[in-house]
Order: sequence, then C-alpha cells, then structure tokens
Amino acid sequence: MKKNYFTNFLVSLILLFISFNAVAQNANITGRVLDETNQPLPGASIQIKELNKAVGTNEDGSFSIANIANGKYTLVASFIGYLPQEKTITVTGQSVTITFNMQPDAQGLDEVVVVGYGTQRKSDLTGAVASVGAKDFNKGPLVAADQLIQGKVSGVQMINNSGQPGGATTVRIRGNSAVTGTGQPLYVVDGVALDGRSARPSQGTGIGTSPAGNPLSFINPSDIASMEVLKDASATAIYGSRAAYGVVLITTKRGQEGGLKVDINSSAGVSNLMRKIDILDGNQYRDALNKYGLTTGDYGDNVDALDAILRTAYNHNHSLSLSGGSEDNRYRASFGYQDQQGIVRKTGFKRYTGSFNGNFKMLKSKKLGLDVSLISSQNNEHIAPIVTDAGADGSLLTHALAWNPTRPLRNPDGSLVIEQGNIINPLAMSEAYNDRANVTTVLASLSPSYKFNDWLEYRMLLSVNYSRGERRSSTRSFINISGILADPDNGFLGGYASIGNNELITKQLTHTLSFNKEIANDLNLNAVIGYEYTDYVNRGSDMNAKGFGDLPVDYTDVMQATAPANRVLNSFNDPTTQLQSYFGRATFNFKDRYLLTATVRVDGSTRFGENNRYGTFPSFAAAWNLKNEDFLADATWLSQLKLRAGWGKTGNQEFPSGASQRRYNFGYQGGEQKLIVYNNENINLKWQADEQINAGVDFGFFGGRLTGSADYFYKKTTDLLFPQSPYPPAAPDAPVTWLNLPGKVINKGLELNLNGVIVENDNFRWDLGANATFINNKVQDFGPNIIRTGSLSGQGLSDVTVEVIQNDYPLYAMVTREYLGLDDEGFSKYTDDGFVFYRVGNPNPKVLLGISTGLDYKKFSFTANFNGSLGQDIYNNTANAVLPISNLGSRNIATELMNSSILESPSNPIAASSRYIEKGSYLKLANATVSYSVGDIGNSIKNLNVFVNGQNLFVITKYKGFDPEVNVNKAVDNVPSAGIDNVTYPTARTFNLGVNFSL
Repeated sequence: MKKNYFTNFLVSLILLFISFNAVAQNANITGRVLDETNQPLPGASIQIKELNKAVGTNEDGSFSIANIANGKYTLVASFIGYLPQEKTITVTGQSVTITFNMQPDAQGLDEVVVVGYGTQRKSDLTGAVASVGAKDFNKGPLVAADQLIQGKVSGVQMINNSGQPGGATTVRIRGNSAVTGTGQPLYVVDGVALDGRSARPSQGTGIGTSPAGNPLSFINPSDIASMEVLKDASATAIYGSRAAYGVVLITTKRGQEGGLKVDINSSAGVSNLMRKIDILDGNQYRDALNKYGLTTGDYGDNVDALDAILRTAYNHNHSLSLSGGSEDNRYRASFGYQDQQGIVRKTGFKRYTGSFNGNFKMLKSKKLGLDVSLISSQNNEHIAPIVTDAGADGSLLTHALAWNPTRPLRNPDGSLVIEQGNIINPLAMSEAYNDRANVTTVLASLSPSYKFNDWLEYRMLLSVNYSRGERRSSTRSFINISGILADPDNGFLGGYASIGNNELITKQLTHTLSFNKEIANDLNLNAVIGYEYTDYVNRGSDMNAKGFGDLPVDYTDVMQATAPANRVLNSFNDPTTQLQSYFGRATFNFKDRYLLTATVRVDGSTRFGENNRYGTFPSFAAAWNLKNEDFLADATWLSQLKLRAGWGKTGNQEFPSGASQRRYNFGYQGGEQKLIVYNNENINLKWQADEQINAGVDFGFFGGRLTGSADYFYKKTTDLLFPQSPYPPAAPDAPVTWLNLPGKVINKGLELNLNGVIVENDNFRWDLGANATFINNKVQDFGPNIIRTGSLSGQGLSDVTVEVIQNDYPLYAMVTREYLGLDDEGFSKYTDDGFVFYRVGNPNPKVLLGISTGLDYKKFSFTANFNGSLGQDIYNNTANAVLPISNLGSRNIATELMNSSILESPSNPIAASSRYIEKGSYLKLANATVSYSVGDIGNSIKNLNVFVNGQNLFVITKYKGFDPEVNVNKAVDNVPSAGIDNVTYPTARTFNLGVNFSL
C-alpha cells in the first residue's frame, strides 16, 4: 500500500514537472513601434507570419503577444504611410523584447487621406489636398484648431485678428474673393459641417464693437488627429454651395485596440508683450514740448501707461485621455482644461472640454457598425474694452498709447486720475470696465453603418451642433466717456450695461452608400453617393441700459434699477434656413497609373429666390502616376511622379438668411407698434459661383529624401452677392435688396511645396520643409460700380473709408489721397491738393511663406515653424488717429514725428492718406519646441517626454504697429475689408514648459 502511494506520488510529481516545463517553454513577445523621429505609432499592426496572428499597438506604440511556443518567427510591422518592416526572432522560453523603427514610405502611396464623405489613398488623389497630422501640428497651448496648421499649408493665409485669447482668425484659401460675408472656409468635424459662426454675442459695449470670437475654440486641439485642407474645386465640389472659400476637414482621435491606456499632457507658461509701438517717454515728451515752445503739458513725471494696463500673463493647459478596446469595440474619452490669461489686465480665456467616441461592430458577421461621438465644451472669456470702431473717445489701447507720459495715472492720495473731456485714464478705464462671455457647445453625432460585403457599405450620420452664448458687460459711472459719465446737473446717474444671449443650432442628416471594387481587370472604382439635409437655427436677444449710478453691485445684475426710458430691448429669430443636397463622387483607377475623378452635388436652399432654389456643382479631375509606368520602373532615383489636372464649380451661401424674401422688423415708435420693411424680395437671387482650374505635379527623389509638389490655379468668382441700398437713400432705415452683381473676381497663382531630409544617420536627423504661394488678385468686368469699404475710426475720420471694390483693381484696393510729404510750414502735401484719390495700396499679399525644420539627436529633438507673407500693405489707422502731432501738449505722439527734418505743424489736419500706408511684409518665428524623450520609467510611466515651447518668438518686418499679422474688421454694410490696423489687442510672446506620458 505504501509502495503504491509512493509510486502514485512520484508519477504525479513527474507529470506536474513535465506540465510546468511545457508551460515554461512558452513565452511573451513585447515591444514598441516608433516612427522616424522615435515617436510612438499607435494603431500599427504586428503580425507573426508563421502563426497568422496579429495585434495592434497602443497609444504609446507598445504591443504584447502572449504564450508563444519555442521556435523561430518572422514579425512584420506595418502602418499606413510607412514601409513594412520585418524582423526574425527566436523564442527559447524567455520573453523577447523588440523595437521597430519605421521609415516613411517614400511614395506614400498607401497613406489614407480624409476627403469629403470618405477616405482615399493618397495615390488616388486627383485634386489639391493637403494633409497635416498631429505630429506636424504647431505646438503649445493653442486655443483653436486653425492655429495648428498656420504656415503649414501652401495657398493658405492665416491671420490672428487680435491677440485676445480666444479671438477670431482670418483664413483665406487661394486668395480673397468675398464681396460680402467673411470669406472663411467651411469646417467639417468628423463629417459634421459647422455653422461657421460663434455663439458669443457681439453686442455693443457702450464704446464700440469688440472683435469676434473664434468658432473653432470649442475643440480641444489635443483631441485632433489630422486636418485636411481641400483647396481646388475638384476636391471641394462635393460640398457644393458652401465650398467657394475652400474646405477644412478636422478628424479627431479614435481609440486603439488594446487594454486601457491613459495619456496625460500638461504644460504651464508665461506671456509678455511681443513688440511695442514706438511712442515718446516722459523725458522725450518734455524735449518735444520745448522744441515746439509749448509751456503747458508737462506734469513732471515719467509714466508708461501701456505698461500699466499690461501684465505678465500665466497659462496652464492639461488634458487626459483614456482609450482602449478590442478589435471590434474601441473607445476614447478625453478631458481638458485650459486657463490662458491675456497680457492685458482683466482678460483671459478658460476652457473646459470633454469628449467621447466609440466605434463598435455588432452581429456575428460584424457587418453592423455604430460610431458615436460627443464633444462638449464650456468657454469663459474676460474681454478688454478694445474695440474695432471706437470714435474720438477711443478704447483702452487708444487711451494707453495717447496718455501724456509726464502725467501720473493716480493722484497723490492713490485715487485714479479722471481727466475732463475725452482724455481718458487707461488704468481707470480698465477698472471701470467688466466684460464676461460664456459659450457652451455640444457637438453630438450617431452614425450606424452596414457593410454588405467587402466593397459595399451604407452609412447614416445624424448630428446636432448646439451652441449657446451669454455675454454681460458693464462700464462704471465714474469714467469720463460721453453717455456713460454721471451728470448730476441733468439728473443722469451714469453707467452702462448690456446683456446678450445667442443660440445656434445645426441639425444634419446624411445618408451615403460607398462602393470600392475592382470592376474589370486592373480597373478599380471607388465611389460614393449620398443625400443630406441640414437645418440651421440662429436666434438671440440683448438688452442694454444706462443710468445706474454708483450702485455697489455689477450693473448687469440690476438692470431693473434704471429708468424704463433708459432701457433698450432687442430680439431676433432668423428665418428658416434649410439645405437639401444630393451628391456623388466616382474615382476610376486603371493599373495604379491613370486616375479619373468626377463629382457632382445638387444643393437646394431656402436662402435663394424661388426661381433659383437649386444649384448644380460639378467637377472633373485626372491624374497620371508616371512612376508606375514601365519606362520609369528602373529609375531608382525617382520615388514619385504624378501629374494632376482638374476643373470644378462651387458656390457660396454666406449671406443673411431670408435675403431673397421681403422681410419686416417689428418695432415700437411714437406710442404704437410699427412694421418696417428692411429687406426687399428678389425671386431671381442665385448662387455666387466659383469656378476653378488646377494643374499640379507631385514628385519624390532619392528614396523619398526629397519630396514636393507644385500647383497652378485659376479661380474665377461670378454672380457676386451684394446688398444694394437705394441711392440716394429714401430714409436712414431704407430696405436693401440683395443682388447678383456683374463682374468677376480673379485669383490665380502658383503653389510650391518642398520637403527634404538633409542629414540622416543613426543618431542625427535634420528635416527641412518650405512652402510658398505666389498669388495675384483682380476685379474684372465690374463696370462703373464702386463699392466702398474699409472704414477708419478716430478723431477727424468719421465716415471716412480707404478701400474699394472697383474694376481692374485688386479686391479691397486702398484708394485715398497720395501723400507727398510736408511743406516748409509743416503741413501735408498731396497730389492734386488732395482733391483726387489714387490707388495707393494693396492689402493682398503677393507671396505667402511657410518654413518648418526639425532636428533630432538621440533623445533630443528641436522643431521650428516660420510663417510670413510678402508684398501686402497695411493701413495704420493707429498712427493716423491715435498718435498725430496735434496731440502734443495734451496727449502722446509717435516718436518718428520728432525725427523728421521738417517739424510738422501741430495744426496739420488729421486726414486719411497714403502717409499711413506701410509695407506689411513679415517673417515670424511663430513656434519653436525643444523636447527630450526620457522614455519609460518603471512599469507604469511610458514614453515620458519633457518639452520647452515658445510662441511668437520674433518677427522681421518694417511695419511700425504691434504686429503685421493683423486684420481688424472694418467692414462697411457687410462688405469685408483687409489689412487695416486700428489699435488691436497686441500679440503675446509665450514660453511654456510641459510634459506628456502614458500610463
């Protein structure tokens, strides 16, 4: 019995040992997949050839394959846009770790690019499409998505309209062609077309209109995976009536297969004024008074009033994302917080963001899919009293620049100096003014799909974009601004406040059927057809009141404390705007050599007249991949050569809802309700049409070490939409009639892109990229029509404009007196004594520039991005109205006025002229980053990276203002302007220190 027990025990022990030894022979294979700059490649595929087994990499580029038996295996790493890489390993019971360092595909033929309503291989593109991925974005705590690609794409001019955090930008794709509206491109986020407007109310502040908010500021830039810019009509025509000014597609990040991964990005920084305007200090001011023999105006001090309203501003930016899932069910959630102080006191931008998206496959066949997406944000802004249209009273920066530098800002007892008249203490203005805006945005979409087979798929997209903004502004009664300062003698308590609410709602329903199949030998068809319905709502209200007195609370909390006669209430609800569309696109690919793309979209809109409700927008394009021809197959020095050509037609419907209809305003005048006509009907009103021809070439040499492209474009805009006012006007509120004007706007030019790997070895790599656009703009066949725009502001400049839309001139050409210098008595001289106006300036740049470079040495990397433009003019409204010689004795003046060989007379009248037109060419180091890749720390922290970033580091220019990158909105009757600077919020230079890593 004992022997049997012993035998059984021994046999069991031997079997257990054998079993354990068998398990021990299996091992894990782990590793990472990195790109050419040693950055992780999430979503790369790792396949074991011998086992037909594959996994994907996580957010930090890592992968793990468990329980692999002993043996010899071939691992293949692949990722879109990179050359596949193979490595052979031997498993001998021990875990194996391996790293793949991927190299870009020289031709990039398999890289997938997002296009309208789908994706295409880069090799299949026939239009002018530029794609920028997350690793190439501009770095730092940027507020809006458009800033990520500034200077990165040829043909795209991007201007920050103001330095106010959260302020709007001007984006022009292939030149100016907008006679009305903004001329901004259509933005599409994950297939959802945005309204293009910000819900932040823009009601008056009591001193003027402040610059608009940025409609893209609701998206956390850290959540964006890529941005595609569709430039020519063959690429944009699929968006029809909304694509005249180009299309920008924004794709957000998606979850990757694998376990739960946590990505953290955190930074903090400091900002100061980038560049000053040259004005006199206290001592120089005293010298100027003596030079002119003035005995008053010297208060004995030396004050920098601009410095008094500026500050060192701090910012911090944090984001966290969680992602993971299986092959069939992936998810990503993110949270972000950004707090960016403005360099002007009492200004700043805070943003709270949250997002979630999921991609799910259902049924046993996995043919049924469901994509869900939610982006939500809350933006809080504190806004300065810096406005675009202040009159003689000016706004905050006007007061700071023009303040007498010998006069203290505070009295001996510490109280603020309050001047008489329209000389306003900027520090007092800052204290008196409060302006807060809150905008809540939700963008939600639900997209079920069904894949019938490998080549046919149906998809529906249902989305809602809701945005609501509230703004409260108030100005205290002690500030000496006309209509706000208390006037006890006349019973006026003083003070001003306004409250505004706006609501924007866009609902979109899209159905698409996609086809991608080889329909004949060597002939592939990639096609999509679809239907789309979009509904827009825009409504809001505002009220303002005067006469609060010195109430110890914020005026916006007690609007009811004013006399009813001092309150004004307004509300609006735009007429129904609906867009119904049918569209299709087909791309034929024969032998990967010859490509033909045709698109068409039919749009029906309630905006247009009964006789022109529908418009058709076609396009055609072809491409020839010469590198795939037999006669170039052996040309090893040539990695890519493709010729492209296309034609297409798009439209524009960026004008007021109901513009083709007879519209009324309800009002209350003279003790009774009144119905006032303010828009006449036009049943023949039709689309503004943009027709464009594009011809281009894509090339690559030396295994992809040198790549680039060149495109020639010719864009013609006709049927120009314009609100015609009666002339002479029958009444101040006479109704307008929207018309299609004769004539055309021509934009033509050449785009060049070049990217090269200058040096590359095991430890060091240097990349250099540049793009340039040469562009010409002109209005033709416009007849005798002259449309005036570009209003000036300030003392002596009421009702003065300096820009026109006129035949044979560039759009917004500057037309005013031609300045010839000063005469012997110090007065301005003009051609024809100033009675004849001349074309003396052009705000449209002749050349757009972008330069990027990157250096990598072991774990260190450095990137720098420049942007600039050449050949444009800027009208310096600041020098014209804020700092003239007539200020001397009461307010400050520009330093250059004292450097002239002829002393200008203080009695020289303020007048618009070419004297204030300056060359606006510039080159700016907009972004530079130094980073160090620490790598993994322990088993928890993965891919730790530390970086230092700088923004707006320096600018090379002859322009005398704060920044030549400026475009203040000086529109007249909804007609845009360009290149006018009027004491805008100054640009900040920012330095940031940050870290990012994964858990």
